[in-house]
Amino acid sequence: MDAIDAAAQAGTEQVRLAVYAHFARTGAAPTPSEPAARTGLAPTELRSALDALHAHRDVVLDAADGDRILMAHPFASVPLGFSVMGARTLWWGGCAWDSFAVPHLLREESDVLVATRCPACDTPHAWVVGRDAPPAGDQVAHFLTPVERIWDDVVHACTHQRLFCSTDCVDAWLTVTGRSRGYVLDLATLWRLARGWYAGRLEPGYTRRDPSSAAAYFAEVGLHGLFWGLPD
Repeated sequence: MDAIDAAAQAGTEQVRLAVYAHFARTGAAPTPSEPAARTGLAPTELRSALDALHAHRDVVLDAADGDRILMAHPFASVPLGFSVMGARTLWWGGCAWDSFAVPHLLREESDVLVATRCPACDTPHAWVVGRDAPPAGDQVAHFLTPVERIWDDVVHACTHQRLFCSTDCVDAWLTVTGRSRGYVLDLATLWRLARGWYAGRLEPGYTRRDPSSAAAYFAEVGLHGLFWGLPD
């Protein structure tokens, strides 16, 4: 790696950390000026860094406005069905998975209040989600998109990782929408999935899991089948 490439990678990592720190602190996506101020990068360097982070799936940029960050998982800048309230900060949860992940990622938040509505019957639901044990409840999560296709349209996939009153509500929603059944998780399995998935994401040098380590993690938390890239 030559010096120019190394400098570009270092700048990209600085921008990644700045984006995540801003989301964690404020609950909102940074404007381009914020990471520029924290990193000292020129506008062209910042643009290249954001494009690289999008290509590496560290952030999701708006296709219509490449300067707008839609998601930096588990945070979102647009409502996708969940609010996550900490002691002093309110976040949009990117999906059921991401919403349950927030207290595991942010060590200063011992727990958060995750709120949503059932997509089938509009019943409101809320849970106090912490790090020690899954929240109580008979509700279920339904994930529509198999894991290998999530990044074909990640906003669509996250929008359809939702929490329902019961499997009856899942079935009713599938009937009304004409969609095929995906994968249903109870709250305990959802909590285990979220618990360690983003470990280290706020730290320097974080790297995403490769497919084999992701599959091992899914199996460890109790998931199974081709939906998760595991033996049927």
